[in-house]
Amino acid sequence: MEQINILVVEDDNDINQLLCNIIRKSGYVPQPAFSGTEAIIYLERSEWDLVLLDLMLPGMTGEEILGKITEQNLVPVIIISAKLEQQTKIEALRTGADDYITKPFDIEEVSARIDSHLRRSRRTTQQQHQKTVTHKDLFIDTEAKTVEVNGHEISVTAREYAILELLLSSPKKVFTKANLFESVWQEEFRGDDNTINVHMSNIRNKLARANPAEEYIETIWGMGYRLKT
Repeated sequence: MEQINILVVEDDNDINQLLCNIIRKSGYVPQPAFSGTEAIIYLERSEWDLVLLDLMLPGMTGEEILGKITEQNLVPVIIISAKLEQQTKIEALRTGADDYITKPFDIEEVSARIDSHLRRSRRTTQQQHQKTVTHKDLFIDTEAKTVEVNGHEISVTAREYAILELLLSSPKKVFTKANLFESVWQEEFRGDDNTINVHMSNIRNKLARANPAEEYIETIWGMGYRLKT
C-alpha cells in the first residue's frame, strides 16, 4: 500500500502530538513541524499528500504558508486554528485552504475530514492521470484530443492524433506498420507502407518544428516504430 505523508504544522507541542497520533491511528505517516520556517523547509524538501496548518505560528504565519502552498502546488490544506472569526475562515478558504477546523476540535471529526480530503485528492489525481498521457515534453489530453509539445499546442489530424495516442499508450512497445494501420484505420493491413510512412513523416515534422532539439519517435528497422527514450 502506498504511504500517505501528512505534514502537521502546529507550534503547541501537545496539540501537535495529538494530531500526529490521530494520523498514525488512521494508518498514515505524520511529520510534525513547530514553526512556519520549519514548515517551509519540509515543504521544499518533500512531497506531501496533505497539510494540517495552524494560523498562529512563530517564524512565518499560517496565512503566509498557505499562500506559498497554493502558489506552488495542489496539496490539500486543512486549517486547524483557534481563530473563530468568520472573516478569517472565509479568507483562508478563498486563499486556497480546503477546510477549516476550529479549536478545540473533536478527534473523530478531524480523522473523518482527513480521510475525506485524501479520498477526494486521490480521485482527482487519478482522473488527471487518465486524461493526460505524457512522454518527455509531449503531452496528450485524451479528453480534449489535443497535443502539446514544448509548451505549445500543435495542430494534428485525427489519424495523426490516433497514432500518437497509440504510441504513448505503450511507450516501450515496438508497433509494426500492421499494428498501427489496423489499430488506427481499423482495416486489414495489405502491405501498403506508403500510407503509414506519410503519416509518420508528417507527425515527426510537426514534432520537430515544435522542439528541434528533441526526438520522440524512433524507427526500429525491419520491425516498426516506438517512442524514443
